[in-house]
Amino acid sequence: MSDRQPRQIRIVRPGEVPTLNVLGAGVRFLCEAETTDGAFSVMDNELPLGAGPPPHRHDWDEAYYLISGAVDFVLDGKAMRVEAGSFLYAPAGTLHGFSGASPEPAHMLVIDAPAHAAAFFREVDRVVAGPEDLSRVPAIGDAHGIHFVAPGDG
Repeated sequence: MSDRQPRQIRIVRPGEVPTLNVLGAGVRFLCEAETTDGAFSVMDNELPLGAGPPPHRHDWDEAYYLISGAVDFVLDGKAMRVEAGSFLYAPAGTLHGFSGASPEPAHMLVIDAPAHAAAFFREVDRVVAGPEDLSRVPAIGDAHGIHFVAPGDG
């Protein structure tokens, strides 16, 4: 007997999934691992100015499509600004971080392949209430295969 879940048709309408608060960003999971048999997940992110994750790496690919606004990315030490209409692919193992860079919140779709990120985002939403809790994020990340890197480390 297999543990695999059948892939499912999924339609998500506005307001149907909760918004998680993750490091100052709003994150909604539009499609999760259980829908795609783990093949990928899709997140809808809203990034206020300065909000977003510090540099980190993990063992799955990520792709980003910026719908509106601007986001500052750092990819393997190289800084770049990405604006609406841009697509970015970061292969597994890429050291990356990003933050909202426009006065209005940036709106971005994020695809993880294979799907891995949901449990991390849910735990951060549940455990990290404010800046006083940020020191807990690296351990939460490690538990979910996301490894944050201190400034100057690579």
